[in-house]
Amino acid sequence: MRRDWLQPLALGLASATAGYIAWSGQVLALPAAIAFPALWSMARSHRTASVVSAAYFLVASRGLPQGVAAFYQSDIWPGLILWLAASSGFVFVHAALWSRQSGGWKALRYTIAMVLMALPPFGIVGWAHPITAAGVLFPGWGWAGLAAVAAGLAIMTTRYRPAAAVTLVGFWLWSAAFWTAPDIGRGWQGVDLQLGNSLGRDNSLARHSDLVATLRLRRRPDTAYVLLPESALGFWTPSVERLWRQQLTGTDLNVIAGAAVVDPEGYNNVLVRVSATESEILYRQRMPVPGSMWQPWLAPIGKSGGARADFFANPVVFVGGQRVAPLICYEQLIIWPVLMSMLHDPDLVVAVGNDWWTKGTAIIGIQRASAEAWARLFNKPLVMSFNT
Repeated sequence: MRRDWLQPLALGLASATAGYIAWSGQVLALPAAIAFPALWSMARSHRTASVVSAAYFLVASRGLPQGVAAFYQSDIWPGLILWLAASSGFVFVHAALWSRQSGGWKALRYTIAMVLMALPPFGIVGWAHPITAAGVLFPGWGWAGLAAVAAGLAIMTTRYRPAAAVTLVGFWLWSAAFWTAPDIGRGWQGVDLQLGNSLGRDNSLARHSDLVATLRLRRRPDTAYVLLPESALGFWTPSVERLWRQQLTGTDLNVIAGAAVVDPEGYNNVLVRVSATESEILYRQRMPVPGSMWQPWLAPIGKSGGARADFFANPVVFVGGQRVAPLICYEQLIIWPVLMSMLHDPDLVVAVGNDWWTKGTAIIGIQRASAEAWARLFNKPLVMSFNT
């Protein structure tokens, strides 16, 4: 009887530890997630597999309750409910696909779980995916590196896991010893802001003028494109467009910034490009944050509102003759948006977020680490801009 509860407890604690280390916000810690498939495969029942999966996911996403409470300026309960609801998909997939059979059959079932958690619908909450570690383990390997890590994770569920673990840890140590951050796109500059929850909500003339002044002050001499965070321009209207074009008169600067385009049915979370002579909506977010932004249950009950999810739209956009892969906030935490963009071989990755609500959590660090890992895997320059 003692052994009946000790084994699930030990596996659960080990899985939680792997989730805590991997998703601490440090890019070089991401490969700690490779322990999860091994621990999952050691379970002796569906119940233990559920415990292992829940421990990993809940600890990896531990910042969510506090972040949601800050976002809504409420108590912790809404965040706890969302935290538990989001974990249900991860736990369901891994518990359902666990099997007592070993060897190739278990590796195949884990591979199916990896794919399901990378693609919609389960991939909508596919945070903390171990495959993200590919960029640290095999920087510059591209699709071959992704395949190598996927194979390694699958082998971790078989009796050959010691060999797989030694090999992956060896690559991890080598990478950590010689790690370099992704290049910054030539002619690009990301500008971080510290404007808290006023960004995107204060749409006054003074705020826009202050943002332009900040850009002029921080702009490097070789910069042609300046990146601002998600929501930096607030509601994108003809008046705001005219104001920015006027403010940029006399410069050759192109500003890429987050904004919201509103209509009677809802809104799009977008990136726009504006210069002294023209402007355009560059990118519509493929996957807004479920619940707080994307609310698909509104349309069936006849209500409007919420952000649109353009799941497979605009994987790359064109800026100055370059193919750019944009990732807005939540898209940095899940798998299919970045892989879909990489299928189009972009020249550059841009990552933006409005993360004032993540203060005191590792969420913004996890977003940065994920974006950096994907950029290193495919050897792409990376430009980031966040508001805190």
